[in-house]
Amino acid sequence: MALKTRLEALDRSSGRRVEATAHQKGGDAFAPLATGRVHDFYAAAAADAVAVNAFGLGMALRTAAGRPIVWGLHEMMGQEAGQPHGPGLHEMGLSPRDLLLVRTRDVQTLLAVGEEALRSSAVGAVLLSAWGEAKAFSLTASRRLALAAETGGATLFLARAGALPCPSAAETRWSVASWASEPLEGGAPGRPSFSATLLRRRGGGATGAWIMEWDREQRTFRPHAPLSGGLVPLAAQRPAAASGAGGRRAA
Repeated sequence: MALKTRLEALDRSSGRRVEATAHQKGGDAFAPLATGRVHDFYAAAAADAVAVNAFGLGMALRTAAGRPIVWGLHEMMGQEAGQPHGPGLHEMGLSPRDLLLVRTRDVQTLLAVGEEALRSSAVGAVLLSAWGEAKAFSLTASRRLALAAETGGATLFLARAGALPCPSAAETRWSVASWASEPLEGGAPGRPSFSATLLRRRGGGATGAWIMEWDREQRTFRPHAPLSGGLVPLAAQRPAAASGAGGRRAA
């Protein structure tokens, strides 16, 4: 009920609906993902849980086009990967007015939060972060989220760690890992860097692997500094079996 009240307040404050569009800015590492759809992000290993959440936040910022982001955080994810940190979110380019954070104790509630948020026309993007395997992540649940995204126009990014890829109605499926960043001038910490491997695209199409870094000023991803094109062969990234983290195959 509290979430519904907050979403209704966002609807009133937005004045009018802004169509969700993802603009490809100069230097962007790859073309925008389809909006009004579901995209699955899996941590390549349990140690990449922080990276998959940060990657999801970046994608949400990139897609939201200035509208609010709803971040649903599974309690177990917070325990395993750490709680959101104000200065860290600021370094990503997030301000308090950008984000509505909702914590949930179980996956069922997390999915309900996502479905409710996606149906709000005031929301630009939704990020759901979950830890571990759960029967609630069924194909039926995924289809409900996909329908809600199509109805409301917001884009859903589902970030999971400690879990294997499973069949879903997602438009794309990714394996995400952290990557060593390049120090800035004076030895200052570099920008957040990621390795992102596109495992599957709904309807078929090319896959690949990208090394990229987050540009907080432009709110977009750009090719990692040492690479000229940003796109690298999958074999140069890691053995293909590593992204699956197990023997189960997903549709």
